[in-house]
Amino acid sequence: MRNLLSLVMGLLIWTSFSCSSPLDAGKINLENWKADRYGCKGLRIQDLEELRAIKNNFLGADNQALIKTFGRPDRVDLMDKSQSFFFYFLEPSKECDGVEIEKEPLRVLFRLNAISKVSEVTITTLNP
Repeated sequence: MRNLLSLVMGLLIWTSFSCSSPLDAGKINLENWKADRYGCKGLRIQDLEELRAIKNNFLGADNQALIKTFGRPDRVDLMDKSQSFFFYFLEPSKECDGVEIEKEPLRVLFRLNAISKVSEVTITTLNP
């Protein structure tokens, strides 16, 4: 019985994540966003003010909805078993060819809790 309950719970969780829809990103140009991996082309930074205005709208969204909206994160950090961070660089990062980094690039951090829901959105040059 316990195995059956675990199986049912696992299927419910999997179903809820697999059915995520893209999020409303306001006026952010998502085509440009997805084409600007690591912020190398300078396209993401053009939407900085819109991102600042709507960033809290993403609270409670799940990780799959973020990926469907913004594309694969530039970096994912697993901090411990209860939280992780999705990084999307707004300015060119060290991953960009031919770019010398003098300071930490501006990025948006999505903090995800133990159930992969966004609990915080921060626009910063700092690492978590």
